[in-house]
Amino acid sequence: MITSQPSPSQSTHISVLLAEAIDALAIVPDGVYVDGTFGRGGHARAILNQLGPHGKLIAFDRDPEAYLIGQQWQDSRLHFVHARFSEMQHKLSELGISKVNGILLDLGVSSPQLDEPQRGFSFRFDGPLDMRMNPAVGLSAKDWLEQVDEKELIRVIRDYGEERFARQIASAVINQRNIKPLETTQQLAELIAQVVKKREPGLNPATRTFQAIRIFINKELEEIEEVLPQTLSLLKEEGRVVVISFHSLEDRLVKQFFKRHSSPPEIPRGLAIPESQRPQPLLRLVGKSIRASENEQQSNPRSRSAIMRIAERCAA
Repeated sequence: MITSQPSPSQSTHISVLLAEAIDALAIVPDGVYVDGTFGRGGHARAILNQLGPHGKLIAFDRDPEAYLIGQQWQDSRLHFVHARFSEMQHKLSELGISKVNGILLDLGVSSPQLDEPQRGFSFRFDGPLDMRMNPAVGLSAKDWLEQVDEKELIRVIRDYGEERFARQIASAVINQRNIKPLETTQQLAELIAQVVKKREPGLNPATRTFQAIRIFINKELEEIEEVLPQTLSLLKEEGRVVVISFHSLEDRLVKQFFKRHSSPPEIPRGLAIPESQRPQPLLRLVGKSIRASENEQQSNPRSRSAIMRIAERCAA
């Protein structure tokens, strides 16, 4: 059904937990599905392969490069929305869609974003300090680092990067910008390497700080907190939400949300309510969390930190 050929950036991108995510969605051929993180289309392509001629896939992504790739796909079942997934309910309403059969969220940064130096996400390449998933919106990492105060910088690096040397790194950044502002990923990575003396085996000392700044710049945790409640309203009965996370901060939000809404609401003490009239949970957990197999981890090292959780909408 899809006639366009993948570009080089598409062909080198490997979707994490691809088969497992598609199985988890339990796709019905004529259903309506949402891919909240199109990326380079790996999961979207697999969903479309499971859909029949009357099925529909709405794909979201705020990255303009993802949008350009999505526009090349010649498939009437696919509708691409160039927006943040936190806008999901509003954008679907504009399309006349109030209920869907499944929602997939593949959180975090995509491999092509990390592998393109000009995007400024990775310390492995020298590029401008940008880190925005949509470079046309908001402050770049460079601009933010030029104006943030030290206390806030410590908080971001500590809370979003879980970095124990947050105070030392923040102090070094502030001191450096008083001499000359940081402009490139390499400059920031080298500065961090000078500060962080104790190294974790196999982990670049800049890893946690780059993660923290990226999460903050793109409001990634806020996006998750905004979209999860929308899934409760959007999912049809027995519809599923599948979320793939890549670090503990993301997964904690998903795990807590699923747990909260898969447990019966608390009844005030002393209030006698018949069992048949007690409010039921909105979600049902589907199996245990899933991690990438050893084979996938070996072929795609970025899958090692991935964890997938699945929940199904209960009857209203």
